[in-house]
Amino acid sequence: MTVIQRFNLALCLAAALAVFGWSGAFAQPLRIMAYGDSLVHGYGLQPGKGFPEQLEAALLDRGYDVEVINAGNSGETSAGGRKRLDWTLSQSPEILVLVLGANDMLRGLDPVKTEENLAAILEELQRRDVRVLLAGMKAHRGLGQNYVSVFDAIYPALAERYGVTLYPFFLEGVAAQRSLNQNDGIHPNAKGVALIVERMLPYLIPLIEQEQASASG
Repeated sequence: MTVIQRFNLALCLAAALAVFGWSGAFAQPLRIMAYGDSLVHGYGLQPGKGFPEQLEAALLDRGYDVEVINAGNSGETSAGGRKRLDWTLSQSPEILVLVLGANDMLRGLDPVKTEENLAAILEELQRRDVRVLLAGMKAHRGLGQNYVSVFDAIYPALAERYGVTLYPFFLEGVAAQRSLNQNDGIHPNAKGVALIVERMLPYLIPLIEQEQASASG
C-alpha cells in the first residue's frame, strides 16, 4: 500500500468515525423523568407494572426512543419533592412528568404551601430548560368545599403562570373505580395505570416531538 493510499484510508476512517460519533449522539434515548410520590413509585404493583414502566413501554411501542426514569418516592409531599429535586436532576432528564400534591391533600396540608413548593419546582425546571408535563390532582370532596376549591385551582393556575402543559387530573377515569384500584381504594392497580398512560399520551407526545425537533434543529 502506497503512502497516498494509506493517507486516503486514514481520511476515510476518520470520516467514518466522525459520522458514527455524530449519529451516535442522536441514538441516545430521550430521557423522561416521572417525578412524584407512590403513584409514580409503583406502590403495591408488580415489577414492570408501575407508571414509569408502562409509560416507557407504550412510547416504545409507538416508535419513540425513550427511557422513562422512575423518580417516585412513596409518601412524598410537595415539600419533600422540592428538597430532593436538585440531586435527582443529576440524571439529566429532557422532559419531566410532575406528579406531586396527593399526599399534601391527604394530610390536609395548607394548599398555599403546596402551590409554593410546586412553583419552586417549576421555576428550577425552567431554569434548567427541562420540559414539563404537570399532572393535576384533585382534593377529596370530604375535605370541604373551601379546601377543595383552593386545592383544585393550584394546578391550572401554575400551568398558566409557567406556560407548561397540564394533564388536568392524574387519576382521571381511575379514581373511585373499584376495578381499577388496589384494595386501599387509593392506588391504581396495573389496569388503572394502563388507563392513566393511555389518557396521558396525547399530552406527552407533543412534548417529546418538540424536544426531538429542538435536538435535531
